[in-house]
Amino acid sequence: MRTRLLPLLIVLMAGVLLALGFPLAVSLAAAEQQRVVVDRIDDAARFAALAQFVTENEPGIDERRSALVGELASYHDVYDIRAGVFCRDHRAMATGPAGWTIPRSGEEYRAFREALAGRRSHDPPQVWPWQPHARLAVASPVVRDGDVVAVVVTDSPTGQLRSRILHGWLLIVAGESAAMLLAVGAAFRLTGWVLRPVRVLDAVTHDIATGRMNSRVAAAGGPPELRRLARSFNEMADNVEEVLEQQRAFVADASHQLRNPLAALLLRIELLALELPEGNEEIASVRTEGKRLAQVLDDLLGLALAEHAAADLQLTDVGALACERVAAWRPLAEEKGVRLTGELAAVTAWADPVALSSALDAVIDNALKFTPEGEEVTVTAASNGETCTVVVSDRGPGLTEDELTRIGDRFWRSNRHQNVKGSGLGLSISRALLAAGGASIAYAPHEPHGLRVTVTLPRTAPHGI
Repeated sequence: MRTRLLPLLIVLMAGVLLALGFPLAVSLAAAEQQRVVVDRIDDAARFAALAQFVTENEPGIDERRSALVGELASYHDVYDIRAGVFCRDHRAMATGPAGWTIPRSGEEYRAFREALAGRRSHDPPQVWPWQPHARLAVASPVVRDGDVVAVVVTDSPTGQLRSRILHGWLLIVAGESAAMLLAVGAAFRLTGWVLRPVRVLDAVTHDIATGRMNSRVAAAGGPPELRRLARSFNEMADNVEEVLEQQRAFVADASHQLRNPLAALLLRIELLALELPEGNEEIASVRTEGKRLAQVLDDLLGLALAEHAAADLQLTDVGALACERVAAWRPLAEEKGVRLTGELAAVTAWADPVALSSALDAVIDNALKFTPEGEEVTVTAASNGETCTVVVSDRGPGLTEDELTRIGDRFWRSNRHQNVKGSGLGLSISRALLAAGGASIAYAPHEPHGLRVTVTLPRTAPHGI
């Protein structure tokens, strides 16, 4: 979730910063240029005031024209800005540098034509840092007795203006970059704060799903909504655990309480059998059903205890333990005419040895039940990175795809195997025993026919050990 939420927040914050940065950059460029234009307007107005006194043939005009030419030349030398006073017919009255003329096109000519109309020229187009040859042209009319008698035109280079704009833009970029870094850091902290309870909730949900019913969420961090969700989840887990505990207690109590009457019933059946002719089919059938009922009660009690008992996890030599179980079941396999073999590497994993032994017994017993005479049951143990697997493969009739989804359910047995001895609880007990220690059991077809049962055990130490 964080990989989806974090890019979304970063894109949104980047969009906000860009939306603020572009107008700010444009405003800065406009402000810098406006400051230059205002200076040029003041300079042009000053030269226009001087030029008013050199437009008529009056005594001392030559001295005033010489003074104006000197002012324009000094202005050009100091600021590298071309300036000149031009008559209405475009003749140059005084210029700095000497010989400068206005071209009959471009920004200077546009400004000159506007000033001839008796008004100051409009502001020149915006200059950008990537326009190295751009210049600023500003014109001001020279008015005498209400008439425009000449025009002052200034033509300024834009190198310093473009440098100031670029410097301002770099400062904006630096500021926005710093703001973006702070925003990314804040987004990391925000997403971590929001999603930490979700990760904890996910881990606890997985623990409960794998049988660790005592896992709970610490409702101490995150937004109020997630804290309320954590409290509600803990209440739900408490209720579920209480219901399951009541169910286990009922099954265990019922199994325990029924065993004594059933034992007494079986005893009376045996006494009754003594009074009947030997080989009576009815009494034999009653005796078989009574023993089957006793086995079901024993399995129910075992299942209730398996779901309730905590696992005693130890670093176990899985290969050696599986070898012991193969050796224990080999006499029964030989009696049925089934080959029971083992390919057991020396691998270790974290498991409850007693629970693992019981689970392997149930799986091997199930394989021997359904494997016909002359076929083979193979037990293998191997490591696979962070897990260890024990695989029991048989050559029995196997199960269909629909049956594979139901195997391990309580009291479930395939319709094709109803006549095989058993209560239908052995694999359920195995799954409960393994889940208590963080292990799992899976079922798959064993080609060309048969069933492959895989017990997976963790090789890393669980938390708290």
